[in-house]
Amino acid sequence: MGRAEARSQPSRDYLIVNQIDGAKTMGLFDQFLGAIENPQLQANPNQLGNILQTVQHIASNHGADSPTTQTIMSLVSSHVRSALQQQQAQGQIPQAIVNQYSGTTPNSQAVDALFPPAQQNQIAQEIAQRTGANAGMVQAMLPAVVPIILNLIQGGTDTQSPRAGNPILTSFLDANSDGALDMGDVAGLMSRFIK
Repeated sequence: MGRAEARSQPSRDYLIVNQIDGAKTMGLFDQFLGAIENPQLQANPNQLGNILQTVQHIASNHGADSPTTQTIMSLVSSHVRSALQQQQAQGQIPQAIVNQYSGTTPNSQAVDALFPPAQQNQIAQEIAQRTGANAGMVQAMLPAVVPIILNLIQGGTDTQSPRAGNPILTSFLDANSDGALDMGDVAGLMSRFIK
């Protein structure tokens, strides 16, 4: 099925998510769903479904329950944001990192591109303390969680001109964001409404 044809026939999952109203994560969903509706952007309903399935696999593969996995994703996403902000301040291009390392399969290079090894240990310890999860488990989840976060952000990439602005990335990097881009909450919301 071609991309245009896929867009003209949204999946049942997309239609269900599109009916959600009033949730605190709608800022991200509005942007992602808007990207799905915009044929110039990369986001599509299958991408949303693949992200959810991967989150579920991450939880089951590491023996973590859904709330713990969602909290870990939230905390990791804040570190990803800080790392991308720091790289942007140093003159690097966050979109290039998003393009290179986003995905739905574990990729330790994605983690290494954002965090030095010592910082990876610190992140795992911090998240373990805040969630009660084992630090080793948290660190083992990083190569799976980081590409998922980048994949969701990549949905705002322009297919015709990848160097054009990415509205999802722009909001994610907004230092004044009120937390509406909480990745863990997005995963929780998806798990409630997508079957």
